[in-house]
Amino acid sequence: MKINKPQLALVLGIVCISIFPVLVRLHLTNGLISAFYRMFIATLLLLPYVIIFKKFKLPSLKNLILAVICGIVFATDIAVWNIAIQESTATQATLLSNLSPVWLGIGSFLFLKNKAAVNFWIGTVVALFGMVVFMGFETISLFHFDTAFFLAVLSGVLYANYLLISKNILSKIEVLSFMTIVLIAASLFLGFICWIFQETFTGFSTTAWLVLFIQGAVCQLTAWLLISYATQHLRATRISISLLGQAVLATFLAWLFLDEKINWHMIIGGIFLLLGIRITFYNQTLWFKKLK
Repeated sequence: MKINKPQLALVLGIVCISIFPVLVRLHLTNGLISAFYRMFIATLLLLPYVIIFKKFKLPSLKNLILAVICGIVFATDIAVWNIAIQESTATQATLLSNLSPVWLGIGSFLFLKNKAAVNFWIGTVVALFGMVVFMGFETISLFHFDTAFFLAVLSGVLYANYLLISKNILSKIEVLSFMTIVLIAASLFLGFICWIFQETFTGFSTTAWLVLFIQGAVCQLTAWLLISYATQHLRATRISISLLGQAVLATFLAWLFLDEKINWHMIIGGIFLLLGIRITFYNQTLWFKKLK
Protein backbone atom coordinates (compact mmCIF):
# COMPACT_ATOMS: atom_id res chain seq x y z
CA MET A 1 0.00 0.00 0.00
CA LYS A 2 1.42 3.35 -1.07
CA ILE A 3 1.45 5.86 1.78
CA ASN A 4 0.16 9.34 0.88
CA LYS A 5 0.74 12.58 2.80
CA PRO A 6 -2.32 12.31 5.11
CA GLN A 7 -1.43 8.71 5.99
CA LEU A 8 2.20 9.71 6.64
CA ALA A 9 1.00 12.58 8.84
CA LEU A 10 -1.19 10.11 10.77
CA VAL A 11 1.75 7.73 11.31
CA LEU A 12 4.04 10.54 12.51
CA GLY A 13 1.28 11.87 14.76
CA ILE A 14 0.83 8.45 16.37
CA VAL A 15 4.61 8.25 16.95
CA CYS A 16 4.50 11.62 18.75
CA ILE A 17 1.53 10.56 20.90
CA SER A 18 3.18 7.25 21.80
CA ILE A 19 5.95 9.07 23.63
CA PHE A 20 3.41 10.41 26.13
CA PRO A 21 2.82 7.22 28.22
CA VAL A 22 6.59 6.78 28.63
CA LEU A 23 6.87 10.33 29.97
CA VAL A 24 3.86 9.90 32.27
CA ARG A 25 5.37 6.73 33.75
CA LEU A 26 8.24 8.84 35.07
CA HIS A 27 5.72 10.12 37.69
CA LEU A 28 7.26 13.59 37.86
CA THR A 29 3.93 15.43 38.13
CA ASN A 30 0.29 14.75 38.97
CA GLY A 31 -1.90 13.47 36.14
CA LEU A 32 -4.33 16.41 36.00
CA ILE A 33 -1.67 19.11 36.13
CA SER A 34 0.26 17.19 33.47
CA ALA A 35 -2.82 17.32 31.23
CA PHE A 36 -3.17 21.07 31.83
CA TYR A 37 0.43 21.88 30.96
CA ARG A 38 0.26 19.61 27.92
CA MET A 39 -2.44 21.93 26.55
CA PHE A 40 -1.12 25.21 27.98
CA ILE A 41 2.45 24.82 26.70
CA ALA A 42 1.15 23.84 23.26
CA THR A 43 -0.99 27.00 23.30
CA LEU A 44 1.99 29.20 24.26
CA LEU A 45 3.99 27.76 21.36
CA LEU A 46 1.26 28.00 18.72
CA LEU A 47 -0.36 31.33 19.59
CA PRO A 48 2.62 33.65 18.81
CA TYR A 49 3.19 31.87 15.49
CA VAL A 50 -0.38 32.24 14.22
CA ILE A 51 -0.48 35.88 15.34
CA ILE A 52 2.91 36.98 13.95
CA PHE A 53 2.49 35.20 10.62
CA LYS A 54 -1.25 35.94 10.44
CA LYS A 55 -2.20 32.27 10.18
CA PHE A 56 -5.28 32.59 12.36
CA LYS A 57 -8.60 33.23 10.65
CA LEU A 58 -11.63 33.77 12.86
CA PRO A 59 -14.33 31.35 11.69
CA SER A 60 -18.05 31.97 11.67
CA LEU A 61 -19.79 32.04 15.03
CA LYS A 62 -21.20 28.54 14.48
CA ASN A 63 -17.80 27.04 13.65
CA LEU A 64 -16.16 28.97 16.49
CA ILE A 65 -18.61 27.46 18.97
CA LEU A 66 -18.05 23.97 17.52
CA ALA A 67 -14.25 24.39 17.83
CA VAL A 68 -14.62 25.53 21.45
CA ILE A 69 -16.82 22.49 22.12
CA CYS A 70 -14.09 20.32 20.56
CA GLY A 71 -11.56 21.79 22.98
CA ILE A 72 -13.77 21.20 26.01
CA VAL A 73 -14.65 17.66 24.91
CA PHE A 74 -10.97 16.82 24.31
CA ALA A 75 -9.95 18.35 27.65
CA THR A 76 -12.73 16.46 29.44
CA ASP A 77 -11.56 13.23 27.79
CA ILE A 78 -8.03 13.76 29.13
CA ALA A 79 -9.29 14.68 32.62
CA VAL A 80 -11.66 11.71 32.81
CA TRP A 81 -8.99 9.34 31.48
CA ASN A 82 -6.48 10.55 34.09
CA ILE A 83 -9.01 10.09 36.90
CA ALA A 84 -9.82 6.58 35.60
CA ILE A 85 -6.10 5.70 35.69
CA GLN A 86 -5.73 7.08 39.21
CA GLU A 87 -8.78 5.18 40.47
CA SER A 88 -7.98 1.85 38.78
CA THR A 89 -5.08 0.87 36.55
CA ALA A 90 -3.56 2.28 33.39
CA THR A 91 -4.28 -1.06 31.67
CA GLN A 92 -8.01 -0.98 32.40
CA ALA A 93 -8.34 2.70 31.52
CA THR A 94 -6.36 2.29 28.30
CA LEU A 95 -8.32 -0.72 27.05
CA LEU A 96 -11.75 0.73 27.82
CA SER A 97 -10.96 4.17 26.43
CA ASN A 98 -9.75 2.47 23.25
CA LEU A 99 -13.31 1.31 22.58
CA SER A 100 -13.67 4.68 20.82
CA PRO A 101 -13.62 3.07 17.32
CA VAL A 102 -16.85 1.25 18.21
CA TRP A 103 -18.56 4.44 19.37
CA LEU A 104 -17.16 6.31 16.37
CA GLY A 105 -18.47 3.67 13.97
CA ILE A 106 -21.93 3.99 15.49
CA GLY A 107 -21.68 7.79 15.44
CA SER A 108 -20.57 7.88 11.80
CA PHE A 109 -23.50 5.64 10.88
CA LEU A 110 -25.92 8.03 12.59
CA PHE A 111 -24.42 11.43 11.80
CA LEU A 112 -21.91 11.28 8.91
CA LYS A 113 -22.58 10.95 5.20
CA ASN A 114 -19.62 8.56 4.83
CA LYS A 115 -20.76 5.49 6.77
CA ALA A 116 -18.29 3.07 8.30
CA ALA A 117 -17.41 0.45 5.68
CA VAL A 118 -17.54 -3.31 6.18
CA ASN A 119 -13.76 -3.39 6.33
CA PHE A 120 -13.87 -0.95 9.25
CA TRP A 121 -15.99 -3.31 11.34
CA ILE A 122 -13.87 -6.34 10.39
CA GLY A 123 -10.69 -4.40 11.20
CA THR A 124 -12.17 -3.11 14.47
CA VAL A 125 -13.04 -6.61 15.66
CA VAL A 126 -9.56 -7.90 14.76
CA ALA A 127 -7.84 -4.88 16.34
CA LEU A 128 -9.87 -5.03 19.58
CA PHE A 129 -9.19 -8.76 19.81
CA GLY A 130 -5.52 -7.92 19.42
CA MET A 131 -5.83 -5.29 22.16
CA VAL A 132 -7.40 -7.85 24.52
CA VAL A 133 -4.62 -10.37 23.81
CA PHE A 134 -2.07 -7.57 24.12
CA MET A 135 -3.35 -6.60 27.57
CA GLY A 136 -3.77 -10.23 28.68
CA PHE A 137 -6.96 -12.19 29.46
CA GLU A 138 -5.92 -12.58 33.12
CA THR A 139 -5.57 -8.82 33.52
CA ILE A 140 -8.96 -8.17 31.92
CA SER A 141 -10.63 -10.76 34.19
CA LEU A 142 -9.67 -8.57 37.15
CA PHE A 143 -11.63 -5.55 35.88
CA HIS A 144 -14.17 -4.11 38.32
CA PHE A 145 -17.47 -2.56 37.24
CA ASP A 146 -16.96 0.51 39.42
CA THR A 147 -16.80 4.26 38.91
CA ALA A 148 -13.36 4.06 37.29
CA PHE A 149 -14.66 1.46 34.81
CA PHE A 150 -17.45 3.73 33.60
CA LEU A 151 -15.18 6.78 33.55
CA ALA A 152 -12.80 4.90 31.23
CA VAL A 153 -15.72 3.96 28.96
CA LEU A 154 -16.84 7.60 29.05
CA SER A 155 -13.33 8.61 27.94
CA GLY A 156 -13.73 6.48 24.81
CA VAL A 157 -17.14 8.01 24.08
CA LEU A 158 -15.76 11.55 24.52
CA TYR A 159 -12.82 10.80 22.26
CA ALA A 160 -15.11 9.44 19.55
CA ASN A 161 -17.24 12.58 19.80
CA TYR A 162 -14.15 14.76 19.46
CA LEU A 163 -13.17 13.00 16.23
CA LEU A 164 -16.72 13.23 14.87
CA ILE A 165 -17.03 16.96 15.59
CA SER A 166 -13.50 17.78 14.40
CA LYS A 167 -14.03 15.82 11.17
CA ASN A 168 -17.05 17.97 10.40
CA ILE A 169 -15.47 21.32 11.30
CA LEU A 170 -12.07 20.71 9.65
CA SER A 171 -13.79 20.71 6.28
CA LYS A 172 -14.75 24.34 6.91
CA ILE A 173 -11.80 25.97 8.69
CA GLU A 174 -8.01 25.64 8.47
CA VAL A 175 -6.03 23.35 10.76
CA LEU A 176 -4.03 26.09 12.51
CA SER A 177 -7.11 28.17 13.26
CA PHE A 178 -8.92 25.07 14.54
CA MET A 179 -6.03 23.96 16.75
CA THR A 180 -5.60 27.45 18.20
CA ILE A 181 -9.21 27.61 19.33
CA VAL A 182 -9.16 24.02 20.62
CA LEU A 183 -5.98 24.54 22.64
CA ILE A 184 -7.13 27.82 24.20
CA ALA A 185 -10.50 26.31 25.17
CA ALA A 186 -8.89 23.14 26.53
CA SER A 187 -6.25 25.08 28.50
CA LEU A 188 -8.83 27.33 30.14
CA PHE A 189 -11.08 24.38 30.95
CA LEU A 190 -8.31 22.20 32.41
CA GLY A 191 -6.86 25.17 34.28
CA PHE A 192 -10.26 25.68 35.92
CA ILE A 193 -10.52 21.97 36.78
CA CYS A 194 -7.02 21.99 38.33
CA TRP A 195 -7.96 25.09 40.35
CA ILE A 196 -11.14 23.36 41.59
CA PHE A 197 -9.11 20.33 42.74
CA GLN A 198 -6.44 22.63 44.27
CA GLU A 199 -3.61 21.30 42.11
CA THR A 200 -0.14 22.84 42.47
CA PHE A 201 0.89 24.77 39.35
CA THR A 202 4.54 25.41 40.31
CA GLY A 203 7.45 23.99 42.30
CA PHE A 204 8.44 21.19 39.91
CA SER A 205 11.97 20.01 39.27
CA THR A 206 13.93 21.03 36.17
CA THR A 207 13.47 17.52 34.77
CA ALA A 208 9.70 17.72 35.36
CA TRP A 209 9.47 21.04 33.50
CA LEU A 210 11.46 19.55 30.61
CA VAL A 211 9.09 16.58 30.45
CA LEU A 212 6.07 18.90 30.57
CA PHE A 213 7.55 20.92 27.70
CA ILE A 214 8.05 17.78 25.59
CA GLN A 215 4.47 16.72 26.31
CA GLY A 216 3.15 20.08 25.14
CA ALA A 217 5.47 20.58 22.15
CA VAL A 218 5.64 17.02 20.81
CA CYS A 219 2.79 14.92 22.27
CA GLN A 220 0.17 17.65 21.88
CA LEU A 221 1.10 20.40 19.41
CA THR A 222 3.09 18.43 16.83
CA ALA A 223 1.03 15.25 17.17
CA TRP A 224 -2.38 16.88 16.85
CA LEU A 225 -1.40 19.24 14.06
CA LEU A 226 -0.41 16.13 12.10
CA ILE A 227 -3.52 14.18 13.13
CA SER A 228 -5.81 17.13 12.41
CA TYR A 229 -4.28 17.40 8.93
CA ALA A 230 -4.88 13.66 8.45
CA THR A 231 -8.44 14.05 9.70
CA GLN A 232 -9.13 16.55 6.92
CA HIS A 233 -8.33 13.95 4.27
CA LEU A 234 -9.06 10.55 5.84
CA ARG A 235 -12.18 8.97 7.30
CA ALA A 236 -12.66 9.63 11.02
CA THR A 237 -13.22 5.89 11.53
CA ARG A 238 -9.80 5.11 10.05
CA ILE A 239 -8.17 7.75 12.26
CA SER A 240 -9.78 6.26 15.37
CA ILE A 241 -8.79 2.65 14.70
CA SER A 242 -5.27 3.69 13.66
CA LEU A 243 -4.72 5.44 16.98
CA LEU A 244 -4.91 2.02 18.67
CA GLY A 245 -1.43 1.47 17.26
CA GLN A 246 -0.02 3.84 19.85
CA ALA A 247 -0.41 1.09 22.47
CA VAL A 248 2.02 -1.14 20.58
CA LEU A 249 4.50 1.64 19.93
CA ALA A 250 4.28 2.94 23.52
CA THR A 251 5.04 -0.56 24.83
CA PHE A 252 8.06 -0.81 22.53
CA LEU A 253 9.33 2.58 23.71
CA ALA A 254 8.80 1.56 27.35
CA TRP A 255 10.86 -1.59 26.69
CA LEU A 256 13.54 0.49 24.97
CA PHE A 257 13.85 3.29 27.53
CA LEU A 258 12.29 2.02 30.77
CA ASP A 259 13.39 -1.65 30.61
CA GLU A 260 9.77 -2.85 30.81
CA LYS A 261 9.29 -6.46 29.71
CA ILE A 262 7.59 -7.59 26.51
CA ASN A 263 6.11 -11.12 26.48
CA TRP A 264 4.64 -13.34 23.78
CA HIS A 265 1.00 -12.41 24.30
CA MET A 266 1.97 -8.75 23.75
CA ILE A 267 3.72 -9.63 20.48
CA ILE A 268 0.80 -11.77 19.25
CA GLY A 269 -1.76 -9.16 20.33
CA GLY A 270 0.27 -6.42 18.68
CA ILE A 271 0.31 -8.33 15.39
CA PHE A 272 -3.49 -8.75 15.45
CA LEU A 273 -3.94 -5.10 16.40
CA LEU A 274 -1.80 -3.86 13.52
CA LEU A 275 -3.50 -6.33 11.15
CA GLY A 276 -6.88 -4.89 12.15
CA ILE A 277 -5.65 -1.37 11.39
CA ARG A 278 -4.35 -2.54 7.99
CA ILE A 279 -7.73 -4.09 7.13
CA THR A 280 -9.51 -0.76 7.65
CA PHE A 281 -7.27 0.82 4.98
CA TYR A 282 -7.95 -1.96 2.47
CA ASN A 283 -10.07 -0.42 -0.29
CA GLN A 284 -11.82 -3.57 -1.56
CA THR A 285 -14.48 -5.04 0.69
CA LEU A 286 -13.08 -8.26 2.13
CA TRP A 287 -16.46 -9.87 2.74
CA PHE A 288 -17.61 -9.66 -0.87
CA LYS A 289 -14.18 -10.63 -2.16
CA LYS A 290 -14.50 -13.92 -0.29
CA LEU A 291 -17.92 -14.57 -1.83
CA LYS A 292 -16.61 -14.28 -5.41
